[in-house]
Amino acid sequence: MLDLTFEAPAPKVISGAKQDWELVIGLEVHAQIATRAKLFSGASTTFGAEPNSNVAFVDAGMPGMLPVINEECVAQAVRTGLGLKAAINLTSAFDRKNYFYPDLPQGYQISQLYHPIVGEGEVIVDMAPGIARRVRIERIHIEQDAGKSIHDMDPHMSFVDLNRTGVALMEIVSRPDIRGPEEAAAYVVKLRQIMRYLGTCDGNMQNGNLRADVNVSVCTPGAYEKFIETGDFGHLGTRCEIKNMNSMRFIQAAIEHEARRQIAILEDGGEIVQETRLYDPDKGETRSMRSKEEAHDYRYFPDPDLLPLEIEQAWVDDIAAGLPELPDAKKARFVKDFGLSEYDASVLTAEVDAAAYFEAVAEGRDGKLAANWVINELFGRLKKDDRDIATSPVTPAQLGGIVELIARGDISGKIAKDLFEIVYTEGGDPASIVEERGMKQVTDTGAIEAAVDEVIAANPAQVEKAQANPKLAGWFVGQVMKATGGKANPKAVNEIVAAKLGL
Repeated sequence: MLDLTFEAPAPKVISGAKQDWELVIGLEVHAQIATRAKLFSGASTTFGAEPNSNVAFVDAGMPGMLPVINEECVAQAVRTGLGLKAAINLTSAFDRKNYFYPDLPQGYQISQLYHPIVGEGEVIVDMAPGIARRVRIERIHIEQDAGKSIHDMDPHMSFVDLNRTGVALMEIVSRPDIRGPEEAAAYVVKLRQIMRYLGTCDGNMQNGNLRADVNVSVCTPGAYEKFIETGDFGHLGTRCEIKNMNSMRFIQAAIEHEARRQIAILEDGGEIVQETRLYDPDKGETRSMRSKEEAHDYRYFPDPDLLPLEIEQAWVDDIAAGLPELPDAKKARFVKDFGLSEYDASVLTAEVDAAAYFEAVAEGRDGKLAANWVINELFGRLKKDDRDIATSPVTPAQLGGIVELIARGDISGKIAKDLFEIVYTEGGDPASIVEERGMKQVTDTGAIEAAVDEVIAANPAQVEKAQANPKLAGWFVGQVMKATGGKANPKAVNEIVAAKLGL
């Protein structure tokens, strides 16, 4: 594993008109479980289907329809818990959370308030190379999603799409360990990365498959330490919850605004009302949505249609045995096996597909050279063309072939960039392209020496200048490279020019 230094949470300090304040943040992340069917029905979870086309009778709340739990949803929740080093509860239970809203046809949401399937765990959040923070996970529970109300199709009517109704969610609840906007975004990024590696959630925030409810409060310096010492939440100040955040940038902006809003109220002698708020990205502000409900407001009670969920330790052990290599372990291996810097390893392991691509390029080759080409040339070009690694026109085998040609000295770095452009736009085998188009680097010292002699003989005045100022020898190198069409080995050219000029 990497040698990490764990920092104590560094609070974001905001200066008010009268005093300094610190932020305390906890997140409830709703992650759509990656399954083809919903939590309690066989209806499809495919995104983008026609409204109300992915709806079973039980999703629509039809009388007499009983829920039947999807085993794969349970397995995915267990897999996520194991990936977060969390306790797996062999017995859990479902509860009804009762409230009325048009997109909730049953009149209640099936969730797990009292007995969640996953207990305490942790997320290691990368703050800088070698520096990490530990955010505690309180619990993960399974619940069903609600539908979607649509208000912008007709000024006089609202519509309801039940396609999301009954889709399985994991609610991942953190402790109030996060102390600033940047750390909050970094936490969500790391959580999404882990779930993508596990294959338990695709993390697509634009589709609503990963959303965060952000709880924000402000306190005076030193109050958080008293909370840690005593466990008394009263030290942290009254929190407000910002609902349904689906952007890292908006999460940070919403926290900043909400903190300053609360500080202004407190310094003016007012009190913070515990409530649920929405973030308006157009105005850059939060606004009140409703008062914050407590558990008793929802009249939770055990769901009478679902028995307690009991799983066996052997089944959990089988899932644990099948876990993939997770991001932190893969990053540590890349540093050790390929000699990469921690930064480069972090870039390459940020997405599971990118990590797999790099490994295929680097297998049996120079790891550092492969990393340089994947990060700088391939990623740079893909970003320019608004592509991702899945749609890269250059395969790992093709890029690996270019790396091999460079390592063998068959092509120079400059020729390699030209070759990469050909492969990117036209395809083909790199080695064959080099042979067919005469791109192979000139390594014959006799041929290079002849080219150097010719340039020197034609430029006696420049020779005198270079002998007086060795830095000007680069001019001869450039002329030789030009004369050979960029095919001469640059190292050999430099050595021969220096020898010929007596430098």
